[in-house]
Amino acid sequence: MTLEELQNLADKDLILDETNLSLMSANTPQLHNKYLKYLNKYKLLLVKAEDEHKLLKKYKWEYYTGKAEERVYKEQPFDLKILRQDIDKYLDADGELQKTRQKVKYLEVVIDYLDKTVKQISNRGFLIKSMIDWRKFINGE
Repeated sequence: MTLEELQNLADKDLILDETNLSLMSANTPQLHNKYLKYLNKYKLLLVKAEDEHKLLKKYKWEYYTGKAEERVYKEQPFDLKILRQDIDKYLDADGELQKTRQKVKYLEVVIDYLDKTVKQISNRGFLIKSMIDWRKFINGE
């Protein structure tokens, strides 16, 4: 599920129906669990993506420093001699590494969004209680 799909789902799930606050309150634990599952799933995906990025970075470091196996250079020749202090420039500009880095950043954004959504759902009970108290006040109770 993409970030946009999660946002659209949350837009629908987080609507409070003022005419049925008791049902909204009763549904809060299920809603919390639903988004907590998403959060955990994406945290695990982030760990996997970070590990893939680190492994690829090691492979690319070996490639750019001339320490990779000979077959690698036969498949992808690299005849430049790079100074140690310049290796980071090549790693930062490498297309494959950029893709894995972007994946990690994307997952971090999704996790941040889901974390804030779970917190909002956790506070939903207080919001519903405030709405009920306000109704009582307006009705003179």
